[in-house]
Amino acid sequence: MTEAFPSDTAIVGLGESRYGKRGSITEVSEFQVCCEAIKAAAEDAGLDVTEIDGFASFADERHEPVRIQQTLGIPQMRFSNLVWGAAGGGCSASVMNAALAVHAGICKAVVVYRSLCQGQYARFGHYRPRAVGGSYMTPFGLLTPAQYTALTFRRYMHEKGMTEAQLAEVPLAFRDHALRNPRAIQYGKPLTAEEYFASRYIATPFRLYDCCLESDGACALIVTTAERARDLRQRPVRILAAAQASNAGWGLGPVGSHNMPLADYGTTNSRELARALFGMAGITPADVDVAQIYDAFSGLVPMALEDFGFVGKGEGGAFVGAGNLRWSSGTLPTNTAGGMLSEAYLHGLNLVHEGVRQIRGHSTAQVESAEISFVNSGGGAGHKSALILSS
Repeated sequence: MTEAFPSDTAIVGLGESRYGKRGSITEVSEFQVCCEAIKAAAEDAGLDVTEIDGFASFADERHEPVRIQQTLGIPQMRFSNLVWGAAGGGCSASVMNAALAVHAGICKAVVVYRSLCQGQYARFGHYRPRAVGGSYMTPFGLLTPAQYTALTFRRYMHEKGMTEAQLAEVPLAFRDHALRNPRAIQYGKPLTAEEYFASRYIATPFRLYDCCLESDGACALIVTTAERARDLRQRPVRILAAAQASNAGWGLGPVGSHNMPLADYGTTNSRELARALFGMAGITPADVDVAQIYDAFSGLVPMALEDFGFVGKGEGGAFVGAGNLRWSSGTLPTNTAGGMLSEAYLHGLNLVHEGVRQIRGHSTAQVESAEISFVNSGGGAGHKSALILSS
């Protein structure tokens, strides 16, 4: 069994700017909404923002800690870390790194943050020439993340027999959850099955509503010692397990090469990650009360359910199609704030927020007596990471 994760740290503060459709935040800069989210996380925790002395992020975050430190008047920076590569796959790993820095005594309070105003910078959903990733596949007609991921999910559908009717349940369930969440971009915008099937294909089998939002916004959370957490404003949320991993031979995966081993091709590259995570936690997937699954594209959800052992091989489609992701009737309520399909796309850090809210008892789609919350990070990029949160 993998050794237990250090138990002397906790997530104590959540903060965010408003979430909006790409291009909707124009009155302030992306840097300003980043600082806004960090200040809100400190306020939520009951900490003065000047007590932050560590910074962690991922996915090529643009705003350097030294600039944030100066702007917010933070006296000292004792830790600064950015998860290498992996795009959204580094989200949970950034929380892991923050906790390890606090556990080691390097710093006392680390803020994990992600800011992304796509209206002010490049879009993630269309072709962008760059040295790594999609440019290697451009000559073969693969230009966008939707196309990269559609190939792996189509393989999954072929091997496991999942149907497009079953897939539709993913965005429909998450939209229903978003209708309860005033923070969600799609709040007040119901989605029917008829509207879903009438929407255009973006990259077969993904229709418009199978693809995540293109958002403006920022969010942040604070990790500190368990001892300090007892005196703060919110109920502390323990990081029961945190891990990152990549299967052998995966490399850059669908966003870089599409030459992964055939046995892993129709997966989310999470088999080794699942083994490490649940071994560390000392629990099984059956013990999880609520899940936040990385949903840049809807097809990632049934693949992740199988990879992490929530269902058996070939059972993801039937499980999803039967309504098991729904609050409050499903057996595994998932993406209860709306996920990246209907709340906002912050490379997955808003999924960690919702995982924390479920343990606090503060979700707008609260799972009764939730004690174990699962969060995974990453879809098509290289390595992945995940968390198990508990009371």
